Amino acid sequence: MSTGTLLAIIIPIVVVLALIAVAVSLVSRRRRLRKRFGPEYERTVEGAENRRAGERELRAREKRHDSLDIKPLPAEARDRYSREWSTVQADFVDRPLEAVHDADRLVTSLMHERGYPTEGFEQQVADLSVEHGQTLEHYRAAHEVESLSSGSEATTEQLRGAMVHYRALFDELLSDEGRAQHARS
Repeated sequence: MSTGTLLAIIIPIVVVLALIAVAVSLVSRRRRLRKRFGPEYERTVEGAENRRAGERELRAREKRHDSLDIKPLPAEARDRYSREWSTVQADFVDRPLEAVHDADRLVTSLMHERGYPTEGFEQQVADLSVEHGQTLEHYRAAHEVESLSSGSEATTEQLRGAMVHYRALFDELLSDEGRAQHARS
C-alpha cells in the first residue's frame, strides 16, 4: 500500500477519533457541572444566552470559589451558632418579622465566618452555588420574603416559610465539615 493511501485512511480515522474525544470531554464536563451545581446548573444555563455561556459562568464560579478560603467551623463556633439559631427561632413566636431579619443576619454571619464573601446577595448566591447548589433555592426563597418583610408586605405564613428556608441553608452551612477543602484536594 502506498504512503498516500495509508495517509488517506489514517488521517480521517485520527480526525474522527479526535472529534469523538472532544465530544466525550464536553459531555463529561457537562455531567460534572450538573452534578456539582444541581438545580443551579439548569437555572444558570437557562438564564444565559446559550448553554456554553451558562457553563462558562459556572466554571468561573468554580474558579472564584477555589480561590476562597472556605473553612469548617470549630466545634465551639458551631455550638454558638446553634444556640443563636434556637434563640432566633424562639423569637419567631412573638416577633416573626424581626426573627426573619435576624435569621438572615445569622446566615450571613455564618457564611462570613466560614470564609464566604458577603458583599451582596447575588454574589453570595454565586459563591454558595458551587458547594450548596441543592439548597440555594431555599436561600433565594427566604431572601425574597425577607425583602418583602422590609416593607411589611410579607404575611406571617410567608415569614414562617422564610424561617424554614433559612434553616435549610443554615443547617447545611453549619454541618459542612470542610467539604469544599476536600473537593479541592
